[in-house]
Amino acid sequence: MITVAALYHFAPVPKPEAFAASLRAAAEAAAVKGSLILAAEGINGTIAGSPEGVRAVIEAIRREPGFRDLEWKESAAAEMPFARLKVRLKAEIVTMGQPGLDPNDCGTHVPPEAWNALIGEPDVAIIDTRNAYEVAIGTFDGAHNPETECFRDFPAWWDAHHSEFEGKRIAMFCTGGIRCEKSTAYLKSRGVEDVYHLQGGILKYLETVPEAESRWRGACFVFDERVALGHGLATMPFSLCRACGRPLSGEDRAHPAFEDGVACHHCVATYSDDDRARFRERQRQMDLMAERSGGIEPERP
Repeated sequence: MITVAALYHFAPVPKPEAFAASLRAAAEAAAVKGSLILAAEGINGTIAGSPEGVRAVIEAIRREPGFRDLEWKESAAAEMPFARLKVRLKAEIVTMGQPGLDPNDCGTHVPPEAWNALIGEPDVAIIDTRNAYEVAIGTFDGAHNPETECFRDFPAWWDAHHSEFEGKRIAMFCTGGIRCEKSTAYLKSRGVEDVYHLQGGILKYLETVPEAESRWRGACFVFDERVALGHGLATMPFSLCRACGRPLSGEDRAHPAFEDGVACHHCVATYSDDDRARFRERQRQMDLMAERSGGIEPERP
């Protein structure tokens, strides 16, 4: 069984390049794969490997100044959900495009055990901060969907719709919590005081709250080869469109427009014949690589 750890932490990183090099070395030594994003504001990512290997990388992160209090969420996978290790440097660990925003001045954290009570209050508006394709396969009862294509779109959506939420307390949620650190901080920067977010995100809720008591409906998209998780963090029957990256259900895969690695009904009209020919060749190469590596399909470029 493979251990999967999702993590993020906001803390100053004076030398991101040196931090990246040390983490790459630690992960390679522990045979850990996955994706880590580093920026001057902190770290974000998901890694997978043996329990001992994952813990070794976690400890390497926590040895860095400012990262002693790093928290992470563990789940299990039957197979390795990543094909390789990626350690990337970026301007932000989750891109919102709001310079000067302090994610540490965020909304009130609400533990999963208290979330149902909060969102059941009549003066609370629930906002899903994730992208539209994520919301499409699962969300909380009664949540507002901003229908954003990327997280950068969220500030403009809020600025255009904030009047709809006057007199309401705002409860926000995302996959693991990181987007809410910035989205609730953004609302506070716009003068909203009564703003809350789900501590640990949807994943912690699905792990903690019994399904019989849950107000979650559907599946939670995750950014690895498991694609989507349900209650108890069980893998749900979704796969990825390798052209557009959307999660696909069995019904989506049965659609006449679906061609594995080439197109789905969401994106078939987006690409040219030349694009699709490229995608077919890419899929052929990926199939060959998966065959040689024992069945692990490479990640989508």
